[in-house]
Amino acid sequence: MNRGAYLSHGTAVYLHGLSEQIFKKIYVNHEQNPKMATKESLSQKDIDAAFARPARTSNNIFRVPDFEIVSINGKYTGRLEVESTRGPNDSKLEVTKLERTLIDITVRPLYAGGVVQVLEAFKKSQANMSINILLATLKRLDYAYPYHQCIGFYMERAGYEKSRIEYVKAMPMRFDFYLTNEMAKPSYDAKWRLFYPGGM
Repeated sequence: MNRGAYLSHGTAVYLHGLSEQIFKKIYVNHEQNPKMATKESLSQKDIDAAFARPARTSNNIFRVPDFEIVSINGKYTGRLEVESTRGPNDSKLEVTKLERTLIDITVRPLYAGGVVQVLEAFKKSQANMSINILLATLKRLDYAYPYHQCIGFYMERAGYEKSRIEYVKAMPMRFDFYLTNEMAKPSYDAKWRLFYPGGM
């Protein structure tokens, strides 16, 4: 349907063996065309307003027997950290690598079943995840929002070694941030300056 598209988010989580959940949605990322880079200045007021609203999700959904295919119009990355793998029936599939997958589901937890499923993916990634590759990939993705605060929170909750967490902790934290959108009664982690669902 879209040349150069690849599997991502919850589907990549499944293919990397990070969840035993059978996803009924197949996530396919079709990158937008390259755009001129513009650096927006963040403010706490803008972040608060953005995460008080529902998260943006794709309405481009195709239904097939037993599944829905969700076509995501993702930001242009030049297929950053995408690899070939073998799927069911030994089919060749293009999918985001482990570290890129963890970043993607941190940014869009709804595409992985929610924040509890994202935390589970971080737990199951400990032995294979490279913190150097993850942070290098995050830097190249160049998000305006400080998603490293979410990543550090997940790593700490997942029981990662302190030495690996310190790489993330050393990054600047200028704003309070949010693990996900529309949280009714969030708790606050002062170490990561992060609001997260109460009781998580």
